[in-house]
Amino acid sequence: MQVEKFYYDNKIVRAFGLATILFGVVGMLAGLWAAIQIYYPAASLNLAATTFGRLRPLHTNAIIFAFVGNASFAGIYYSLQRLCKARMYSDKLSWVHFWGWQAIIAAAAITLLMGKTTGKEYAELEWPIDIAITLVWVVFGINMFGTILKRREKHLYVAIWFYIATWVTVAMLHIVNSIEIPVSALKSYSWYAGVQDALVQWWYGHNAVAFFLTTPVLGLMYYFLPKAANRPVYSYRLSIIHFWALIFIYIWAGPHHLLYTALPDWAQSLGVVFSIMLIAPSWGGMLNGLFTLRAPGIK
Repeated sequence: MQVEKFYYDNKIVRAFGLATILFGVVGMLAGLWAAIQIYYPAASLNLAATTFGRLRPLHTNAIIFAFVGNASFAGIYYSLQRLCKARMYSDKLSWVHFWGWQAIIAAAAITLLMGKTTGKEYAELEWPIDIAITLVWVVFGINMFGTILKRREKHLYVAIWFYIATWVTVAMLHIVNSIEIPVSALKSYSWYAGVQDALVQWWYGHNAVAFFLTTPVLGLMYYFLPKAANRPVYSYRLSIIHFWALIFIYIWAGPHHLLYTALPDWAQSLGVVFSIMLIAPSWGGMLNGLFTLRAPGIK
């Protein structure tokens, strides 16, 4: 019987890991510089590009999309290959994803320091960069789903569920919130207006935290924590409940950012109720992780 051999692509994981370290330092330094200006405004050096108003969005974008983004991609590329027992679908797409994402980060840094911004928190980047994000995200999705389709492992472990939810929901959030009317090469206006614009923005802003910062990291937790503890996840059933509860509840909680505003009362109440309900998946995932570290696994 001939033994089939295949090799995981660890070079792409290393590249995303190095980018994580670089942008972690850059992002935190930008945040420190902005924070110093709160009590010492002269720290801006009297340059428009280094004022608080331009460093603050640079800091948030660098930490969210450059630091955590690259860290999540590194973890996903590492774990997905092992969970599927297959090399990534396409090495070329992996590197298009890597360099495309780094180019987006560089373009974001330049335009934000120039003051080119939509004014939407966590979605400040102008329309050409938004289009580039969409294209690179599609490349990432093709590579991820292609790997899942050619997997040698029949079962889809719960970590992969979190990765899929991340891709699908971030795509939806980004496209809907970024529908803009361009008026020049680096200026656009939102398709929405007034309270509708605010609602769409915080539906996006809240769930960018949920599905770009939370779900991929939870997927990585479900992969790496049992590995570190050298035992199965405490309760696989609880992990499934955790997943579906989080996916269903989190998406509705955005209106809590707009309490006591012109937003209709029913929408504000909806955001508050679902925010309280988030206690359930939050505690479910937390307890599953902690019990994995201290107790034998159960079915």
